[in-house]
Amino acid sequence: MAKKAIKAQIKLHVPAGAANPAPPVGPALGQHGVNIMQFCKQFNDQTKGRDGLILPVVISVFEDRTFSFIIKSPPSSVLLKRAANLAKASGIAGKEKIGTVTKKQVEEIAKQKMSDLNTSDMEIAVKIIEGTARSMGISVEG
Repeated sequence: MAKKAIKAQIKLHVPAGAANPAPPVGPALGQHGVNIMQFCKQFNDQTKGRDGLILPVVISVFEDRTFSFIIKSPPSSVLLKRAANLAKASGIAGKEKIGTVTKKQVEEIAKQKMSDLNTSDMEIAVKIIEGTARSMGISVEG
């Protein structure tokens, strides 16, 4: 059987375990004729236990209106805010430090994000996460 042709690729950020037909999921999938409830059910089943995280998802829609999706790891900023117990990042990051994380927490985040980063070196991955923390007004101790 021949490979199905991809009609569209949709990239969304959806809360783990909380996908529903409301925007942004419904309109994005509806315009391509995808069964929205089927996607929501499959996504929520696969993301159980990761509550509170916003997960990037890439949905491939095929010509026959079927779909497949890949769930990526949460954005570094979300993981850093969770590690530092912050609601939001600093508005003036260069001047105002609003939280701290330890070097060990940064390493854990780098391990979790390793598959989505453009490096395979752990030291460089840690530096990428430290740079994100700095731009958010979070200092790294240790």
